[in-house]
Amino acid sequence: WDRLRLGCFISDGFFGAAVTNDNRAMSSHKVLFGFHAVGVRLKIAPQSVVEIHYEVTRRDARMRQFIDKARDSGMRLIESDSERLAKLAGGHGHQGVVAMVAPIPQNHSLDDLLDTVEGPPLLLVLDGVTDPHNLGACLRVADGAGAHAVIAPKDHAAGINATVAKVASGAAETMPYFMVTNLTRTLGELKERDIWIVGTSDDAPRTIYQADLKVPTALVLGAEGAGMRQLTRKNCDELVSIPMRGAVESLNVSVASGVCLYEALRQRT
Repeated sequence: WDRLRLGCFISDGFFGAAVTNDNRAMSSHKVLFGFHAVGVRLKIAPQSVVEIHYEVTRRDARMRQFIDKARDSGMRLIESDSERLAKLAGGHGHQGVVAMVAPIPQNHSLDDLLDTVEGPPLLLVLDGVTDPHNLGACLRVADGAGAHAVIAPKDHAAGINATVAKVASGAAETMPYFMVTNLTRTLGELKERDIWIVGTSDDAPRTIYQADLKVPTALVLGAEGAGMRQLTRKNCDELVSIPMRGAVESLNVSVASGVCLYEALRQRT
């Protein structure tokens, strides 16, 4: 299984270097913003949070509760204005909260993770999903449905960044996300573990509701429009479709992921 020992590129929710003009020492730290993303980091790894900048003019209940929790955790809090926060976050979607965080060391591989799974594994494989909003939403739904990991190819996928973490609402901190060098080889190695590879395609003869998802399963979805690459499609054990009854021909990949993952959850419960 040495070939399956792949680096894990998730779950620390840290993003592009946050070098500020007034603090070059922060260059080794990353930026995390938004109530959910920062809140989850405070919950799972408070020791990694270096400091939290917050919008001093925002005094609503949500901000007060957040600040109280941060103070109780012994965090360093810095008062800032909205423009300062926007510069740190790279935009205005910060919700008034920006944290400087240290990376969380990741010592496990996909192989290690699968060794610890109790019961049949449930994996989400994303082929060609490059939009960070879609990736963030997929991580969120994967976490909600109880998937064990999300897998994507390094060369045809979005990585974890600030936008992904904001959309994921904390799931970028908790859902293992593995970016692999060769997706075809990885699918083959999953098959060696008796994991059934189920791809989604509009022209598949059977629907997701006819598939047996109680067995160890990896659900493979492609980007909206382009779908899976042909080589990925050929390496699926089974192809299924999502029934479409209206005028639109396809669903957004994150919505499709939710349909498939929650059908697996329904069958397993």
